[in-house]
Amino acid sequence: MTIRNLLAGLALALASVTCLATDINKASQAELESIKGIGPAMSGRILEERKKGPFRDWADVMERVKGIKQASATRFSSGGLTVNGSAFALPAAPATTPVAAAGPATTALTPVKKP
Repeated sequence: MTIRNLLAGLALALASVTCLATDINKASQAELESIKGIGPAMSGRILEERKKGPFRDWADVMERVKGIKQASATRFSSGGLTVNGSAFALPAAPATTPVAAAGPATTALTPVKKP
């Protein structure tokens, strides 16, 4: 296999992946419904919200479209749905600082002298 054939195959593969993406801000109802899990009701809700303005990002989609949360956004994204060309990515978990293990509370006892 020559380098030329390898590069041609790679270019074709990249072009086909790009064609598979369906942008939520540009897709027709039929294109939305081609995504696994999006039926007529969901595509209708998406299109109604889109009339109010384009979606900025996945967080905007999840806030505005009833029924789209992290699980469904993950599923739709894996089916090729994008928002402004971006696939859904779970938000990074907030960094936590380790808390020192609390040991048993100790209090020093002072002997009391009885008179």
